[in-house]
Amino acid sequence: MVVGWDWKSGEGLLGVDDPAEWDAAFERGENHLGTAAIGLAFSCSLEEASPRVARAMRLPDVAQRGFAFTAAGTAAQLNGRLTSELYAALQAEGPGRRSIAGNAVRDTLTFVPFRDLPPWFKRRSVYLTVRDTLEGWWLRSEDAVSDARRALRGRRP
Repeated sequence: MVVGWDWKSGEGLLGVDDPAEWDAAFERGENHLGTAAIGLAFSCSLEEASPRVARAMRLPDVAQRGFAFTAAGTAAQLNGRLTSELYAALQAEGPGRRSIAGNAVRDTLTFVPFRDLPPWFKRRSVYLTVRDTLEGWWLRSEDAVSDARRALRGRRP
C-alpha cells in the first residue's frame, strides 16, 4: 500500500494498485474514485479492476465518471478485452459522439478484436466504419471543389 495517496486532492491516485483500498474508499464516500479506477486498470488484472471501474461509472460526479470511462478504455487497451460487466456499463451510457462513453467505446473498438465484441458492439463498429468512411469522402470532395474553384479564379492553392 502506498502512503502517498491523498483522497481529498486526488494526489497519487493514479498509482492505486490495491482493490481493497479502492473498496474502502468507496465505502467511506471518498472523492476521486474515478481517478483511482484508472490506477486499478493500469496495475490490476481485468477481473480485479472491472467491478470497481463499473461502480465508478455510476458515480454522481460527472468528472469522476468520465475518468471511470477512461479506465474502461485503458483496460481494453491493456488487455485486448473487457468483461461483460464493462460492456454492459458502456452500452447503458450510450456510445454516441457526445456521450461520456464515446472515447471508451472507440478505444474498445480499436483494441478489442472484432470477433470478441458483443453483437451490439459489432453493429456499432460497422456503423462507425461506414460513417467515418462517408465523412472522409465528403471532406475530400469539399477540398477538391475548393481547389477547383481557386484554380478557376486564377489563384494558387
